[in-house]
Amino acid sequence: MSSFKADSFKLTPKVYSEEFEKILTGIVKCYKLILKNKIRIPNNENEIRDIFFKGYLKKQDIKKQLNLLDYRFDRETLEDNSNGRVDIRILSKNDFENDDAYYVIECKRLDNKNLNGISGLNAEYVKNGILRFTTGRYSTYYGLSGMIGFIVKPLDISNNISNINTLLNKPKFSAANTITKLKSINFIQNFNQSYLSIHKPNNKPNIDIYHLMFDFSKNLRDSDT
Repeated sequence: MSSFKADSFKLTPKVYSEEFEKILTGIVKCYKLILKNKIRIPNNENEIRDIFFKGYLKKQDIKKQLNLLDYRFDRETLEDNSNGRVDIRILSKNDFENDDAYYVIECKRLDNKNLNGISGLNAEYVKNGILRFTTGRYSTYYGLSGMIGFIVKPLDISNNISNINTLLNKPKFSAANTITKLKSINFIQNFNQSYLSIHKPNNKPNIDIYHLMFDFSKNLRDSDT
């Protein structure tokens, strides 16, 4: 694990950051299985999410392989405090009786167009991703949340992280209340595209947002290229 750890921040209990990193590690293994199995990917974020959800994260034999048997995965779950529906909700067996205790992962497509503009998919990643956590539209019970970028066109991921960080400086996205922009956090073996950003919503504890970048640009269905 790199020296840049979520558990170095006092407001995020170490036990939750370690558990969430375990979950994200399993999801990265799931991503690698999709690539290994040569699954053709649609250019639609909900349909890509559903490949993870239906084909892998809801199957007990695969969850065992991914070391995720202790967790229940739901999709399109309506948040009680808003009209938002979270892409992926994750409940730990330790907290099944607490309806408010779960992790949230939001999924967004990313491509190679308008990378620094306020109307491209990078902007959507911030506006309808990061800001949904920092404005309270999505819950952050443990002070932790996650995002997955589904890359659907050839893209230099490292450079694009800089583009997303540039957008976080724009007044339009000031509600992100960013303390630390996306920074590499290598906690998953043989996977270098994981990042962490830290945010301080008004009068609330810090939120740590993990970001995973999954490159599907070579795996799109022919009809979606």
